[in-house]
Amino acid sequence: MPKVGVKPLRRQQLIDATLESVARHGLQNTTIVTISRIAGMSSGIISHYFGGKQELIEATINHLLDQLQQALLERITVANLTPEQRLLLIIEANFTQFQRSSFATKTWLSFWAQSMHNPRLARLQLINSRRLYSNLRFSFKQIFNDEKAGHAAKQTAAMIDGFWLRSALSPDPTQEFILAETLCKNFIHDLLNQPGETHVPNKI
Repeated sequence: MPKVGVKPLRRQQLIDATLESVARHGLQNTTIVTISRIAGMSSGIISHYFGGKQELIEATINHLLDQLQQALLERITVANLTPEQRLLLIIEANFTQFQRSSFATKTWLSFWAQSMHNPRLARLQLINSRRLYSNLRFSFKQIFNDEKAGHAAKQTAAMIDGFWLRSALSPDPTQEFILAETLCKNFIHDLLNQPGETHVPNKI
């Protein structure tokens, strides 16, 4: 009789092994063999739990997306957050230690490159982009009118993605990620505190 909890544990071990394989070999050169070797399991285990490499890759990307979502939920559970505080927490969630790790950064970079050619990965990227935009726009709508809230959300999303990408590709990612988070937060502060800016909050 199988032990309770073995399936989730095995699945997570294979996802972790996929992250490590992508970091070592890149997404294109990651295979069932490279993953199973790192995981210390037989190749057949991947088929048993995921069906194949493509499904495991998608599960790994979903794991990164879930980590982003969980990092945000853990931060916004505090009651009575101001819109600015919530925006700053969204930025923090995108620059956690996990999202800065070598395994995560290399997997994200490989994923973005492959999503331009793989419709299933492109769908996951679209979900990721829409989720970030939606979270930002929700907070900005409590401060600005609809049009300005949309523009501010797009600007902020571009800042987060752009600075994250530049940091991941830099010779010294550790320091660049720290600076990137600070610059994104400064952007929010400057955007919300422009001289003469009139805030028109909407009812949610």
